[in-house]
Parts: sequence; structure tokens; C-alpha cells
Amino acid sequence: MQTTKTILVIEDHAPVRMALVEKLRHEGMKALEAKDGEEGLVIALQEKPDLILLDIIMPRMSGMTMLDELRKSGDWGKSVPVIILTNLNPDDKIMREVVETEPVFYLVKADWKIEDVISKVKEVLEK
Repeated sequence: MQTTKTILVIEDHAPVRMALVEKLRHEGMKALEAKDGEEGLVIALQEKPDLILLDIIMPRMSGMTMLDELRKSGDWGKSVPVIILTNLNPDDKIMREVVETEPVFYLVKADWKIEDVISKVKEVLEK
């Protein structure tokens, strides 16, 4: 029997977060949500989702800080797949830091539709 995959969506822009959560649930996944990195880190460490969708530029705690804390938190935090959702250019200094924290993939928001994100989530979960 296949278990339901849990995805944590950490995104401060409510319409984007809600659209992703709704689509993930429609696809049969359990979707958790957080509005900033601080809330996301707490939920991630409590719930240990199968994958995290993470925005970079957020209030209270940026996605980079959250990802750094997550990777330091132990074995699960070091290995959980993270897909970065960002508006930043791949050449940006912050994005160079992102590569160093080893996300599974990153998607530039201007370049994707919700279906693209769901497709990438499924691809990563199948690995």
C-alpha cells in the first residue's frame, strides 16, 4: 500500500501558497503550509514532510536561513528534498548560496505554472 506523501509549502505570498496547497491536495498529497521561514522550520521539524517547497524572500526568517537551520538539524534535515521557489536570478549572490545548501531543484517563479511545480514534486518523490 502506498502511503500519502506529505509536502510542506513555505511561501509568504498567500495566493501562491494557497494555490499550491490546493493543487497538491487535489493530486492526493497531504499539504502543510507556512507563511514564513520561522513557522516553516517549526512545522518541518515537527511533521518531517517528504518534501519542502520553499520560497527564499520572506519576512521573519528568510528561506535561506530556514534551509540552513534545517540542514543543521540532524539526519532528516540534511536529507529532506527541498525545491526552491524564487524570483531571484540564478547568478544572484543569494542563489549561489542556495546551490551550496543543496536543494534538489529550484524554480524561478516567473518561469513556472502550478502544474510545473506539481510535476517536479512528483518527479523528486519518485527518486
